[in-house]
Amino acid sequence: MPIYWAFLTFMLLRPGVENMEYPFMFNGIDKVLHLSIFTMLGFCFMAALPKIKFSYYIQIMLIYSILTEILQDEMKLGRSLEGLDLVADTAGILIGYFLFRKIRNLKF
Repeated sequence: MPIYWAFLTFMLLRPGVENMEYPFMFNGIDKVLHLSIFTMLGFCFMAALPKIKFSYYIQIMLIYSILTEILQDEMKLGRSLEGLDLVADTAGILIGYFLFRKIRNLKF
């Protein structure tokens, strides 16, 4: 979990490069990436701390999301604060939480 979190922070704060030369690139891919990485982060966070209250979980995750967006804007490395990134991050956080809860409640 800490390794993923550190890697995610590095990836979110590194200089941004828009490169549309790859066949899998499309407009809005950054929102899909935000959604997927925050889904994974939320799932890993819940796996590491399964007894945490939802209110604490959502506060920690949203603060992290907001801080990374603010730092992207303040560092002036080609990244900027975008409201839709925060929406994608929040959706990913919620999906990760409910996905963990759903998988944990499955009976094998």
